[in-house]
Formats: sequence, structure tokens, C-alpha cells
Amino acid sequence: MQVRRSTSACIKTPIALTIGNFDGVHLGHQAMLIRLKNAAKQRGLPACVMTFEPHPYEFFAPDQAPARLTSLREKLELLAKSNVDQALVYRFNRNFAKTIPEVFVMRILVDLLSVRWIIVGDDFRFGAHRAGDLTLLKHYAKKYHFEVEEMPSFKINNQRVSSSAVRQALAIGDLNTARSYLGRHYSISGRVVNGNKLGKKLGFPTVNIQMRHNRPPLSGIFVVEVYGATELPQPLKMPGVASLGVRPTVCDDGRVTLEVHLLDFDREIYGRHLRVDFLHKLRDEETYADLGLLVKQMEKDVKNTRSYFLQHTR
Repeated sequence: MQVRRSTSACIKTPIALTIGNFDGVHLGHQAMLIRLKNAAKQRGLPACVMTFEPHPYEFFAPDQAPARLTSLREKLELLAKSNVDQALVYRFNRNFAKTIPEVFVMRILVDLLSVRWIIVGDDFRFGAHRAGDLTLLKHYAKKYHFEVEEMPSFKINNQRVSSSAVRQALAIGDLNTARSYLGRHYSISGRVVNGNKLGKKLGFPTVNIQMRHNRPPLSGIFVVEVYGATELPQPLKMPGVASLGVRPTVCDDGRVTLEVHLLDFDREIYGRHLRVDFLHKLRDEETYADLGLLVKQMEKDVKNTRSYFLQHTR
């Protein structure tokens, strides 16, 4: 998949396009991408995805923006797995936010991107102040000679699949529902960075995963599987127990940390890029009066993690 980050480079070849934030690339997004690829193939066009960085909500109200399901890198990796041809990453800034709907269509979709066919969700909005909707887009499509298709809401058990619905499930620790909406385990990826090595001193060495955002959609202690800790061409999954949160017993700076204790593994792997799949929530974060009590709880967490894998051999 080719990634284009320029907002000014002209695409001379006509394209088929979909537009959205695609946070999480859940099953609803995946259904849209399948339809995009099929339509693009029928018309002999490359299948392209337009997305934005940062998320518009993060630009306008960073303190109130929803927690991200995926970093930009994670989102692009998921889009690449869907086998689209191009991802167009548009920088969402003040000038872009001021673009009125017709200018967005005329200058970006038509002049720069040479759009011939486009699919959007039934709740699609575009342009300054979200003034444009699907009806207006269809109006401009006739004027500027491209096709528009509407993607209806994707539902599971009569529930609309959306990024918000995934966030809600993760926030309450319902990883099964989140997995049913995503079509995979929820995961966080990042590089292994230096920590304070407290876990090793306590008898539970951990790898610390660099977090791109300080507001993940879930928190607590989890059973996980980790990919990328080994050097094999196809990285083996490794079982572990993860802590995702602010570590209230040992830290008071409020910074979110993802630490993973890999079972029966104690090697330094600094700099390696790992993917952590969240399988099951063991408990919420707690504050302990001393490190001795923390160690006893960590022993229970490891025991419960081993029991989980014995019961869920896959």
C-alpha cells in the first residue's frame, strides 16, 4: 500500500475513494473497504482511502476528544492488511477545517485526487462546520461528474458497529464484545523502551511499550499475547500479563504506562516493535499500601494468567 501524506500533490490517475477517520478499522470499516475494492476493480481504478491526522475532535477539543483505538501507524498497518492501493493522510489543521463543502469537493476530490467513484457512510459529514452531508455530496457528484455510493450501517445482533461502540466495550472491560466488533483482538503496538526496572527488582521483569497517546480506551490488568519479541520471520505469540494504567502504587505523575510481564521470558529486547493483543481483563488497577502487597497481587495475576491459557488453548 502506498501512503501519501501531501495535501497538495496531484494524482493524475483517476481513483475510487472512501473517506473517514477509520479509527480501529472495525468490521464496519472493513465492509466498506471490501465494497471499495470491488467497485474499484470493476472500474479499473486504484482503491484509495482518505483519512486525517490528527482526528478532527483532537484538533478542536483535545481535552474532550475520544480515546484513540489506533495510532496512525497502527491504522495504516490495518489498512495495508485490507489490500487497498493507497492511503491518503491529510493533515487536519486550521486551514483545512475552514474549507467549505464545495471547495473540498472541487479542489481536493476533483482537481487533486481525480475521484471517479466514492463511497461514504450514511452519517458522512464534510466541510467547514460539518456543513456537507450525503445529499450535498450527491449534488456535487452530478455537477463534477463522479459517482457516489452510500454504505449503510453495519450491524451485529442489531447493534451498529462503530468506533464509539468499540470504545464503550473496552472502557468496561468487555473484550469479547470489542473483539466481535473489530473482527480481532484489540491490540496496542509500540517499541520497547527503558523503564525504571522495578518489575525486575520485584521478581517480575517487564517490557515497557512506548505509548503514543496518554488516553488509551481501556485500563487495568490483562491477560495478553505478544507478537514481535522473537527474531523469527513469523514472530511467535508469547503469553503474558499486562498492566495498562498510571501505576498508582509506584508512581504519581499520572502518565499512562503499558508494561508486560512475558511468562517464562527474561531477555532484553529494547527497541523491538511489539504488538500486544488483549485477551481477557483480570481486574482494575489498585493502590497497595506497600510493595509487598503489590508483589502478592502480581503473583496472583501470573497464576490467573497461566490458568487462563490452560483453559483457553487455541
